[in-house]
Amino acid sequence: MRLFVALDIDPEIRERIAQFRDEMRTLASGVRWVGPETFHITLQFLGETEKLELIKAALTTVTAVPINLTFRGSGFFPNPQRARVFWVGIKSDASLQLLVNAIGQALAPLGFEREQQEYHPHLTLARAGSGRPHARPGDKAAPGLQQVHSKLQAMAPPEFGTMTAREFILYQSTLSPSGSRYTRLANFPLR
Repeated sequence: MRLFVALDIDPEIRERIAQFRDEMRTLASGVRWVGPETFHITLQFLGETEKLELIKAALTTVTAVPINLTFRGSGFFPNPQRARVFWVGIKSDASLQLLVNAIGQALAPLGFEREQQEYHPHLTLARAGSGRPHARPGDKAAPGLQQVHSKLQAMAPPEFGTMTAREFILYQSTLSPSGSRYTRLANFPLR
């Protein structure tokens, strides 16, 4: 099973982001756009594993408070000049990082290591090329993402809303030619 831990987003915010994505999509047909039904905030990617029950048990030990999240602005990984990923920004207080750390600590004894990079909460809208944000020297942004970047420079940063996350979720990701499908396997409350 291919698994990850994430936060879901409120339907109203999902709809506003989908409308923004659709507007930007007209500028960049040559990239892979993420479907609104799969919008989420990844907290930790686990990859292929058969440790489902152990993971569920470990995640029940995580304690964290509900998290206020503001969806605002957009950008590119690794940067606009070499864009491979187009994203919506997410702002939160320290409680989001505390949750990410607690999940990492709970899963570490099972052999799941967090990425060493600093955690940057975001919601992916599109991927170009391999979709990996680490471009090689000399790489340039996909032509469509260059057009998106130009359009964004001429507009105010988009505002999508604020919500409170009251649970985190263990998802299964099933890859297919038409894109990934995500299935909720377990919900864990934030209190």
